[in-house]
Amino acid sequence: MKSFLKIFIFFIFNTIIAQHSQTVFETSNGNQTETYEEVIAYYLTLEKKFPSITVFEMGQTDSGFPLHVVIFDSENKTNKNSKEAFSKNGKNLLLINNGIHPGEPDGIDATMLLFRDFAENKIPVPKNTIIAAIPIYNIGGALNRNSTSRTNQNGPEEYGFRGNARNYDLNRDFIKSDTKNAHAFAEIFHWLNPDLFIDNHVSNGADYQYVLTHLFTQHNKLGGELGNYLHSSLMPQLEDSLHQKKWDITPYINVFNQVPEIGFEQFLDSPRYSTGYAALFNTFGMMVETHMLKPYKQRVEGTYELVKSFINIADTDAEKIKTLRKNSFEKYKAGSYYPISWEVDSSKTSTLSFKGYEGKMIPSKITGADRLKYFPDKPFTKNVTYYNYFKVADSVKIPSAYIVPKGYWNIIELLKLNGISFSEIKNDSIISAEVYKIKSFETVKNPFEGHYLHYKTEVSKTAQIVSIKAGDILVNTQQPGVRYLLETLEPSAPDSFFNWNFFDAILPQKEGFSPYVWEDMAEKFLNENPEIKKEFEAKKDTEPEFAQNWYAQLDWIHKQSPNYEKSHLRYPIVRVGG
Repeated sequence: MKSFLKIFIFFIFNTIIAQHSQTVFETSNGNQTETYEEVIAYYLTLEKKFPSITVFEMGQTDSGFPLHVVIFDSENKTNKNSKEAFSKNGKNLLLINNGIHPGEPDGIDATMLLFRDFAENKIPVPKNTIIAAIPIYNIGGALNRNSTSRTNQNGPEEYGFRGNARNYDLNRDFIKSDTKNAHAFAEIFHWLNPDLFIDNHVSNGADYQYVLTHLFTQHNKLGGELGNYLHSSLMPQLEDSLHQKKWDITPYINVFNQVPEIGFEQFLDSPRYSTGYAALFNTFGMMVETHMLKPYKQRVEGTYELVKSFINIADTDAEKIKTLRKNSFEKYKAGSYYPISWEVDSSKTSTLSFKGYEGKMIPSKITGADRLKYFPDKPFTKNVTYYNYFKVADSVKIPSAYIVPKGYWNIIELLKLNGISFSEIKNDSIISAEVYKIKSFETVKNPFEGHYLHYKTEVSKTAQIVSIKAGDILVNTQQPGVRYLLETLEPSAPDSFFNWNFFDAILPQKEGFSPYVWEDMAEKFLNENPEIKKEFEAKKDTEPEFAQNWYAQLDWIHKQSPNYEKSHLRYPIVRVGG
């Protein structure tokens, strides 16, 4: 199939060269979107026609086909024959990601039009910003075309499927990286080191008048001057620009089965999501969320105008963005505190002048229960409370370094993939370090994207003398990827590697005891350790349930003894300094 697909793309490529540079979207009057083969062939056509456009083939995906990256550089300085020689040449770079959910193809078509119009000088060309785009991220989903899976969506006639070639939702995979797609994306991201990032989507949590909504990285979580600029400058400028073009936009409507006018929260993009991942490297991130009930032609045109406005603002503010981002890497010093979880701060809110439709609960003709129904013939503009401020719920002190045992090669490979530098410990040694023990956690009852995710994880921390082996790795936190390290290696962080089940082997005991043997050993142990015996007796006196459970008593004694395995619930990555 792979060779056939390449031949097919070559055939389409040569066909398009002979034709005008219109897209399928345009020739179908906004009713159709290109297939994967047509998209790649179109960009190859542009590359052949315009020196400002370069197409690079990158890492493999689960579909068996590589990702592509298309770069528009107005000064034509990108070396078409060597991605290793690529340089931003002092400019900023915006990375656009399309087709992460190929059933939401608005960005695929809008970006094709944008690159062509830049190349043909139909619209103002950015002078200070290079534009890069992944034409279709989820290739497997794009190849799985249908016209029915997007039940609520108003066009196009056919589209791809949300799951990738292994049925993963790729917008939950940026931290855990179960897919080849995520590995290829990380390779692209760290190669380009984007200053800004846009991920194009379509959604429908409610009905309202807007074609466009935006989902910026949550500004408190992005933090500091970066967050302030995003919240008080970049976002308002974008909203105003689109308003001037009569493309009103509102923040993403984060509700389900209820009307938005009761108020809603800003979406908190954790690192499993694309913009949350980008924020770990101090990249300004935004998801475009068009409204799936609006006609496809409107949605693509709106996405085009939104991205064009975003680029104009980013290009005007290029020096400010460069400085803010450079300074942000100096912020997270060892010994200072880093927030690992957030909660809504209801003491601070914003008020949106919201353009909605009247909605109310009416009896269902099918179930007889109440169901929500919107009435587009009854539009309104109302002030709506928007909860877009978050406060720190938990934080950790930043260590100077982490030490990762060499046996955890899967963790080490992900650190490499994400541009984390580290050194290998040359000799066995004994050091003082902070050691975590998993105190408690909860686990989801249903599988989520290939995992049974943990949450509400709590740890205890003690200073210990630990043995370090030659070949273990020392990871200094004072590097550009410090936020990535903290969000993945701190077990209590919501998207930590622990919570994504990377360390589940430490949760069950590997060795236990036979009660008939341990009874005699336990008696001897208590007699030899009077303080522990005193604690044991007090526990029986104060905890009736414990006093009535003979096995729990033997197990408690075992856990106080040298026989209890030290690795049980001990988090294997230790913290040094800070």
